[in-house]
Amino acid sequence: MAGLLLLLFLLCSIPTEGFGQKTAGQPSMYVFGDSLADVGNNNHLLTLLKADFPHNGVDFAGGKATGRFSNGKNAPDFLAEKLGFPSPPPYLAISSSPNKAEAFLNGINFASAGAGILDSTHRGECLSFNKQIDYFSVAYASMAELIGVGQAQTHLSKSLFTIIIGSNDIFAFKSDGKATPQQYVGSLISTLQLQLLKMYNIGARKFVFIGTGPLGCTPAERSTNINGDCNALANNVSDLYNQASAYLLQVMMSQLGDLRYTFFDTSLLLQQIIQNPCDYGFTEVKAGCCGLGNLNAKVACTPLSSLCPNRKEYVFWDLYHPTEAADDIIVNKIVDGASPFVYPVNARRLAAF
Repeated sequence: MAGLLLLLFLLCSIPTEGFGQKTAGQPSMYVFGDSLADVGNNNHLLTLLKADFPHNGVDFAGGKATGRFSNGKNAPDFLAEKLGFPSPPPYLAISSSPNKAEAFLNGINFASAGAGILDSTHRGECLSFNKQIDYFSVAYASMAELIGVGQAQTHLSKSLFTIIIGSNDIFAFKSDGKATPQQYVGSLISTLQLQLLKMYNIGARKFVFIGTGPLGCTPAERSTNINGDCNALANNVSDLYNQASAYLLQVMMSQLGDLRYTFFDTSLLLQQIIQNPCDYGFTEVKAGCCGLGNLNAKVACTPLSSLCPNRKEYVFWDLYHPTEAADDIIVNKIVDGASPFVYPVNARRLAAF
């Protein structure tokens, strides 16, 4: 009898941490965004905006396409890896799992190709930024039910919320006289403010906001110019958006007190890489590695597209997205860089708060 009581005591004393369930003191990473951050959510949607076929993923583990618009890892993968988090899985792959609450505590990626800040931006079926935030609210409710509201709030307050959004909205802007670039960006920022505030009210406190790149220098935009130059209007709107979103975060931090953020100026770094490619190990800054037509930008990357053999020397993977090599350089700056590329603190310092 004494032996049985001892056995029961020992069994009850075994800690449950580490059996797939996070505690409030263990942070995770939550990702929101568009195709630059999608890791497979669109695989589960009725849309043509997918990357679950070759040549995508040719350099990913196992050489298989996963839904990432890249030859290998994308920015959230590298960010998680460099900060010691598991790379968050797509929300739609785990949302119906019986153990979804435990999975949510380990981090989730809500990003969806085609998504924008404005609900009117997306083409076809995708998870708009608003929809992603709605799903985050659903995930939070599951976590709170599992570990309690207090622990769930503590967990979220320590976790990182990575956001890569805005490119599709900028591509959707047309200089048709209905709105100036300043007016259009103003509408984006007013909507973005409400979205970030909703995330904050759910429990997000640490934001890693990755600004848009020089979108006019993507192969898709260059291919519309006879000489292959960048589209100045698209770059101008990108710059306005980056300046405005960085200022928005600064204002929100001053108003909310416990909000902290990292802002990364993707456009500034990529412009530097495009102007001095050899300094970063690149030889091709105009054409996509995978595609067809002028600059490999007339047709997206498909199994029938041409594929460059020297993928580490290309900045762009396809008509819009960076290669794994470019994303690696970008995330190195996000994690350990300094102003003017990343501010007020880099992601490593933000994670340590």
